[in-house]
This record gives sequence, structure tokens and C-alpha cells, in this order.
Amino acid sequence: MQIKQVLSDIAKSIVDRPDDVVVLEEVSGDGVTLILSVAPDDMGKVIGKHGKIAKSIRLVMKAAANLTGQKVSVEIR
Repeated sequence: MQIKQVLSDIAKSIVDRPDDVVVLEEVSGDGVTLILSVAPDDMGKVIGKHGKIAKSIRLVMKAAANLTGQKVSVEIR
């Protein structure tokens, strides 16, 4: 299971323009940072009201990373 692919699949299922979803991976000493980019029109759908969807995405990603023994953080740009 690749963590990057999991985030990409989640984001593509939420947005209207799935072809514009890009996930970049930055590896550092203490874990992995995933940078999620979506179309400007889809930003609200990924963040949600009061950031609820973004928090949920981060929670699911931390759970998925925990299965592989990694530490992961998600940035939305």
C-alpha cells in the first residue's frame, strides 16, 4: 500500500476535476509530508466547512500510515 496513492484516491473522489489532483511526497528524517494540490475551484471541497474534511483526510492518512509504521503529515495547497 502506497500512502501517496491513498491520498490521491481520496482527493479524486471528492473533487469535480480529478485530473488536476497532484500529490507530492517529501521525505524527511521524522516522516513523510504529502502535499496535496487541487484545482482552485475544488479547494473548498477538500477543506470543507471549518476544515472538517481536511481534518478527516489527515486522520485517515495518519491511520493508513500507522499500518505501515510511518509518520505522515498532509499539507493542502
